Amino acid sequence: MTTVLLGAAVAVLLAMNAMFVVGMYTRDNSRMDIAYGPVLAWVGFAAWLAGGTPDHFRPLVMLGLACLWGLRLGLHIGLRHRGRGEDFRYRNFRESWGDTFVWRSFLQIYMLQGAVILVVAAPILLAVAQPGGGPAWSDALGLSLFALGFFFEAVGDWQLARFKKNPDNRGRVMSTGLWRYTRHPNYFGEATLWWGFFFLGLASPLGLWGVVSPLLIGFLLLKVSGIPMLEAKYEGNPEFEAYRRATSAFFPRPPRSTSSSDATPEPGGAP
Repeated sequence: MTTVLLGAAVAVLLAMNAMFVVGMYTRDNSRMDIAYGPVLAWVGFAAWLAGGTPDHFRPLVMLGLACLWGLRLGLHIGLRHRGRGEDFRYRNFRESWGDTFVWRSFLQIYMLQGAVILVVAAPILLAVAQPGGGPAWSDALGLSLFALGFFFEAVGDWQLARFKKNPDNRGRVMSTGLWRYTRHPNYFGEATLWWGFFFLGLASPLGLWGVVSPLLIGFLLLKVSGIPMLEAKYEGNPEFEAYRRATSAFFPRPPRSTSSSDATPEPGGAP
């Protein structure tokens, strides 16, 4: 276990220091959002190479799914970010931190996100260290939850990207597709797929400790850097306010009856 955690910690430190240099050089700390998914997948593989069980199916399945999730997320955010400059959240940090910007960026953006990555990756790291026995009911449940979450995240992102490409939709808010049932299908999908990772690792002797991962993801999305920070950007917009009254913030459900027009905010990146 110690070797696995050490390998993961070293991988995180290397990646976060490299991204800090990139962010300072390009004056764009939001590049960290692009790297978040790929870095988490890299951390899992580094841990596996450091002390994993090379022929056990459970960590291999989890690492494969982490790569699928991380590469899709990184590609999506990278394409969305292209030509747009630093994200408004990071610009706000740049303006408010003043002379302390460099060291606070290192600690509060890169090192903090590195720590978050280690906690979120806990189900994978625990399964890498002690994968457990053969197939279990929790593996099937975990795969199902991952598939559901990945569908909501990937399809929701694709639907919004297609909507925004149409110049006729400029300044409008979307409420079709998955966005009709939840204001944040990508956030719902993100939380759900990490519950999938938790159940995939539950058959590991240490698997129960992996619950810290989906709990942290849910807390960040619902209370910190997800829904609250994003929706604050749209406060006072009548179209969005009508959409908010009609549509669930997180869990998908049929919209309430309302006369509001179509509406949906643009989602942010990973936590």
